[in-house]
Amino acid sequence: MWKVLRSRFDSCQNKISDEPIEAGIGSVSAKNAKKQEQNLRGPWYLASGFLLFWALLFFAVVHPLFYRLPTGLTIEDAGKGVFIAERAQNDLYNLVQIGTKVVGSDGNENKTVDYLWGLVMEIKENALTDYFDIDVDLQVGSGEYIHWTMVNKFQGVQNIVVRLTPKNCTSEKYLLVNSHFDSKPTSPSAGDDGEMVVTHLEVLRVMSTTKQTFTHPIVFLFNGAEENPLEASYLFITQHPYAKKCAVLLNCDSAGGGGREIVFQSGPNQAWLMNQIYKTYAKHPFANSMAEEIFQTGILPSDTDFGIFTKYGTIVGLDIAQLINGYFYHTKYDRFENIPRGSIQNTGENLLSLVRALSNSTQLANTADYTSGHAVFFDILGLYFVSYTESVGVTLNYSVAAVTLILIFVSVWRTSSISNVSLGNVLCWFILIIILQIIAFVLGLGLPVVVAYLFDKYGLSLTYFSTPALMIGLYICPSLLGLSLPSYVYLRLRKNSKVAFAQQLQLVLHGHAAVLAILAIGITVYGLRSAYVITWTLVFYALPLAINLLTTLHDRGFSWTGVLKISQVVPFAYNSYLIYTFLVTLVPMMGRFGRSTNPDLIISALNGLGTILAMGFLIPLVNMFRRPTMILFTLLAISGITIYVASSTQIGFPYRPKTNVQRVPYLHVRRTFYEFDGTVSKDDSGYLFNFQDRRGPNPLKNTKVNLTGLVSVADDCDKYMMCGLPFYDHRWVKSRLQAMWLPRAEPIVTPSVPKLVLVSKTLLEDNHTMHFEFSAETTNHASVFFQPYPDVVIKNWSLPAAYLGQNKVNHIYFTYGKDNSPLNFWFDLHKDDADFEVPSVIVGFAIHFMNDPGDALSQLLTKSLPSFAAPVQWPTSYQQFLY
Repeated sequence: MWKVLRSRFDSCQNKISDEPIEAGIGSVSAKNAKKQEQNLRGPWYLASGFLLFWALLFFAVVHPLFYRLPTGLTIEDAGKGVFIAERAQNDLYNLVQIGTKVVGSDGNENKTVDYLWGLVMEIKENALTDYFDIDVDLQVGSGEYIHWTMVNKFQGVQNIVVRLTPKNCTSEKYLLVNSHFDSKPTSPSAGDDGEMVVTHLEVLRVMSTTKQTFTHPIVFLFNGAEENPLEASYLFITQHPYAKKCAVLLNCDSAGGGGREIVFQSGPNQAWLMNQIYKTYAKHPFANSMAEEIFQTGILPSDTDFGIFTKYGTIVGLDIAQLINGYFYHTKYDRFENIPRGSIQNTGENLLSLVRALSNSTQLANTADYTSGHAVFFDILGLYFVSYTESVGVTLNYSVAAVTLILIFVSVWRTSSISNVSLGNVLCWFILIIILQIIAFVLGLGLPVVVAYLFDKYGLSLTYFSTPALMIGLYICPSLLGLSLPSYVYLRLRKNSKVAFAQQLQLVLHGHAAVLAILAIGITVYGLRSAYVITWTLVFYALPLAINLLTTLHDRGFSWTGVLKISQVVPFAYNSYLIYTFLVTLVPMMGRFGRSTNPDLIISALNGLGTILAMGFLIPLVNMFRRPTMILFTLLAISGITIYVASSTQIGFPYRPKTNVQRVPYLHVRRTFYEFDGTVSKDDSGYLFNFQDRRGPNPLKNTKVNLTGLVSVADDCDKYMMCGLPFYDHRWVKSRLQAMWLPRAEPIVTPSVPKLVLVSKTLLEDNHTMHFEFSAETTNHASVFFQPYPDVVIKNWSLPAAYLGQNKVNHIYFTYGKDNSPLNFWFDLHKDDADFEVPSVIVGFAIHFMNDPGDALSQLLTKSLPSFAAPVQWPTSYQQFLY
C-alpha cells in the first residue's frame, strides 16, 4: 500500500516540479527552505503539552460539568412554591425501607401501596382546596397483550392514580406524569424507580399548595407493574377512564440513579415538545436526539412504559430517565445512599417546571394540530440547550457541508496562488490527501475495534468495566495513532518545497473536513438526525477557515492555527461530553448485554468515534512541532502498557464487590416430564444459569463456588421444546442458547408443586378439531409454553388472535398482583387424520417461587458465590406434558 502511495506522491511531485519558477523564488535552495521550515516548527516537547491541554480541558471542565448537581433545598425553603428535595428524600428513605417490591409480593401489593396511598391522602388533605381538586383512585385490573415473543397476561395489577384539577377547569385534555413503584427481585429500588416516584409526589405536593393555577388537569400515575414488564401502564392506557383524555406524557424511569436525568425519547412527531417546552423551561437541560435514535434501534437491553403509552394510546410526550450509576441497576445495591439530594433536586426542578409549562400549553388541547415531524436537540455541557425541527436540520446539514467544501476549494486555490503552483497540481495533491484521510478515519475507528476483537478472542472482554480509565490506552490512544499516522507519513514523504509545510498541514485538515462533509451529507440522505454532530463540528472548522481567508492569516506560516485551536475548544468539549455520556450509560449496560455479542466492539467503536470527532482536527497539529514521531511512540507506549495491565493484572478484572458486580441470575429447577399415558419419563434437578455478560461463568472459576458439571443447554434445544427448561421471560427465551445447566444429584425441593389441570378435552363438530381447556393454581409468576406437533394446526385459542402463528413455541407469561385466581386458557387443535389417541401438543408449565430462598443446598450454593457476584435466584417447578 505504501509503495502505491509513494508512487502517487512522486507523480504529483513531478507535476509540481515541472512548474516554472518565478524570479526570486528559486534562489532559496531546498535545503535552506527545509531548514527555515524546521525553525518555524515548535520544539518537540511542546507537542506533549499541546495534547495534555486537551486532556486537562476534559478533566477540568467537561467532566465536572457532566456530574454537576444543584444544591438540594431543605424544608426551611418550603412555602416558596419551589421543589424541596429534602421532603422527597425523606419519602425515598421510607420507601426503600420496605425492601423489594416484586409484583404479587406483600411488599409491592400491600406495604408500598399503603405507604404511597397515605402520602397521597396527606397531600390531598393539605392542598389548597380553594384552588384545586384532588381525586385519588386505586385501579386494580387484568389484561393481556403481545410483548415481544410472548403473551403478557396479568391480573390484579394495581395503579395509584391522582388527578389534580384547578377549580372551574373546563379542559378535557390531561397531562399524564408516570413513574413505577415495583422492583426487580433483590432490589430495594431506590434508583429504579423510587427516585422518580418521590419526585412526582413532591411535584404534586408543591403544585397543590401553591397559589399558581394552570389550564389542564394533571394525572399522576404511580404504576405498580413496570418490571413485569410494562403491565400497569398497559392497564391504565387501555382501561382507565382518564386514559383517553391524556394528551401529553412525561414518563420517568431509570437505568441507574443519583445523577442528572436525560430526555432520550420525544414525540412522536411533536417537535414543539423539545423546541418550545423543554428548551424554554428545563432548568438543567440534559437531552440528546442521537440517544433517541440509538435507543429506538432496540439494541439496548432496556424498555420503558413510554412505548406502551404511545402504542396503545393517542398520546405524545417525553421519555426521561436517570442513567448514571447503572452498575447497581436491578441489583440489591440499588440503595438509598446512592441517591444524593442534589440529584433529586435536579430532577425535581426540571419536572416541576415542565409540568407547569405543559399544563398551561395551548398545544395540549389538540396535539394533532402541531404534528411537525421529529426534532433535533442536544444540550451543551448542561449549560445551554439547542433544538430545531428535523427539516431545519436537513437544510443546515447540507448548507454547512456545502459551505465547508466551498471554503476548502477557495483555500486550495489560495494555496496554489501563493505557492506559484497550478491549481490542478495542488488539487492532485489534495485528492491524495483525501484518500489518506479516509484511511485515517478507518484506522481511527478500526484500530480500537481490533483491540476489542483480540481481547474478546482471548476471553478478556469487559476489562474496562470497573476501571474505565483503561479505555484511554485500549481504545483512545490506538484511535489517535490511526488518525495521525497517514498524515504523518504523507508529511514525511513529501518532497515539494514550493508548497510550504504549513500549507501542506492545512491541506491535511481540509482533507479531514472534506471527509466529514461527505459523511454528513450521506447520513442526512439516510435520514438520521444524528448528522447534527458532524454538522456542528464542521461549523467550528469552517468559521476559523473563513476568518483566516479574510484576514490573510491563511497565508502566513502557522498563523492560521491560532484561530483554529481557539475555535476547536467548543467542538472538543461538546463531542467529548457527548461520547462520555454514552459511555457512562452503556458501560454498565455491557454487564447485562448477554453472552452472544462482544460488547467491547460497541464500546471501542464509541471511543473511536469520539476520538475522531473531538480530536480529528487537533491530532494532525502535532506535526507543527519537531519530532512528531515522539508523540506516536508515546501513544504506542501508553497503549502497550495499558494492554499489559488490562490483560495481566487484577486491574483488568471486570468486577468489584458492591460497586461493579457481576449479575448471576439462576433458577433452582425441579423438572418432571410426563408421557402421553401419564408416566414419568424424566425427573431431575439442577440450576439454570442465565449469565448476562460476555464472560459468562469464567469469572466464577477458581472461587469457592462448585460449578463442576456446568454445561451448555444448546444441545437440548434440539431435543426438547424450549430446551426442556423454564425460561423466566422473553429475555431469557431470547438468550436460551447461551443458558447453562448445572445438574444436581439431590432433588430440589420447591415450596409446592402446582399442577396444570386439563379441565376438558372435547371433539368439535367437524370431528377433526379437539378443544383443550386448562386451569392452574399458580404463584404470582408462572409461564406456559406449548407447541403443536408438525401435523397439528392451532385453529383457535383464548389468547390474542394476532399472536396466532407468530412463534413456533407459544409462550404465556402470567403474573398477578392482588387477584390470585387460577390461570385459565384454551386452544383448539386440528388434525387432518382426526387421530387424537396419540400426542398432539407439548405443554410446559413453569411455576416461579420468587420470594423463596430455596432449599438448604440451594442456599449453600448462593452463599458460596464470590463477593463480586450479585445473585438473583429462586426455586422453580417445571412440568412438561403430552396431550
